[in-house]
Amino acid sequence: MDEILQQLGGLLLGSVPTIILVVLLYAVYNLVLHRPLVKILAERRAKTEGAVERARADIAAAEGRTAEYEQRLREARMALFKSQEGRRQAALQARAAAVAQARLKAQAQVEQAQTVIERDTKEAKAGLQAEIGRLASEIIRTVLRPAMAQRPAGGQ
Repeated sequence: MDEILQQLGGLLLGSVPTIILVVLLYAVYNLVLHRPLVKILAERRAKTEGAVERARADIAAAEGRTAEYEQRLREARMALFKSQEGRRQAALQARAAAVAQARLKAQAQVEQAQTVIERDTKEAKAGLQAEIGRLASEIIRTVLRPAMAQRPAGGQ
């Protein structure tokens, strides 16, 4: 067994430089490759997440501006509708005033026409009364003339 232990001791002693070399290689790998790579990946992740956060912030700002724009658009539409409603009301009032004025004018014309008709009626009645008297006299003369013409000249 001594022999086995000596062989193991020799192997172990022969593997010490390899172990040292592997540990040294691990340390160099860690310093030269692994740590800078982890650092770069962390920076990349931070930049990516930062860009994502900035993009989210930009999207939120854009949504805010869109909402503000839509609100202003709604307000402008409401102002336009109110303006149109005001003009429509003014037009309706102007129309109602014009209709009322036309009615008054028509009423005045009707009253004037009634006055003229009444005057003409009175004049026509007066003219007819005069004509009635004349026609009555003429009828009497016409009816009595043949009777007077048949009477003898002596009175009997």
